[in-house]
Amino acid sequence: MRTERLKIGIVLLVIGLFFGCEKSPPIEDSMLDGDLVFDPSINNPEQYLVSAKYPNPSPEDIDKHIIIAIHGYTASTFEWSEFQEWSQDSAYRISQVLLGAHGRTYEEFKASKWEDWLESVTLEYEQLEALGYKKISFVGSSAGGALLLELARSGYFEKHLAPKNIFLIDAVVVPSVKLQSIAGIVGPMLVYSDSGQSEGEDQFWYHFRPHETINELNELIKNVRQGLEDGFSLPPDTYMKVFHSRYDPSANSLSAVLIYKGLTLGNGDKVDVQIMDSDIHVFTRLKLREPVTPLERSNQQDAFRQMAQKLSE
Repeated sequence: MRTERLKIGIVLLVIGLFFGCEKSPPIEDSMLDGDLVFDPSINNPEQYLVSAKYPNPSPEDIDKHIIIAIHGYTASTFEWSEFQEWSQDSAYRISQVLLGAHGRTYEEFKASKWEDWLESVTLEYEQLEALGYKKISFVGSSAGGALLLELARSGYFEKHLAPKNIFLIDAVVVPSVKLQSIAGIVGPMLVYSDSGQSEGEDQFWYHFRPHETINELNELIKNVRQGLEDGFSLPPDTYMKVFHSRYDPSANSLSAVLIYKGLTLGNGDKVDVQIMDSDIHVFTRLKLREPVTPLERSNQQDAFRQMAQKLSE
């Protein structure tokens, strides 16, 4: 009886969403989805990408540790701005990569594949590699973490310089939102979903999420989940630390469990996992979240300090 009621509830939810959703989202000029607001890294890459800021690096530049920071699905470089600000006086440098097809119009995002999102990550990595950098690390949040797992699963690093460190922040392998798993069925009816985010966040995240991109996200995490079920290893000498919110509303904390069980370091050891006492997705981003509690600030600073320590070794 309970199962039948659940099924009926899901059907009613889908029908309600279907009839309440127009074919074209009501995009406003103040939104990232529109034609006026763009991620600033598009016009000023030298302020975000190390390869663009130092196209002819000196030996001193080459000796610095570079960390490539990757945001999540529907987000922008803003997601890692706090780590950039926190790290201003550090010896390492941060390259804030805008995922492919992100930070532009809704239509450009709608037409993208997950492989397009990853392309800007590998482009920056290979440019840094070609310039002679030997110490390169990654940090990825949410779907950015899934993209990094896919790079490792696919054997990409077997043909390129192995990263020194990979840090994952609330990487999505198992989504918390169950409706996402049936997006391929209801997506054509729903057309898009409304994030329900604040006006301030509308400048840095897509307010409307095309069902086509939700399907792409599902394809990405399906690949990663299958790889973890089969098991794979990181390159030799690559360290990984997984941070995950215990009550993450978007990426279920089971994601961290699957990573721990299915992924090993090059020497066979397990990856390091830390479950944070948090109910925030991407707990390292606190800007535009109000109010911010002392615990939330402590979690963010803890992750920043741990990453900075590894980048200084």
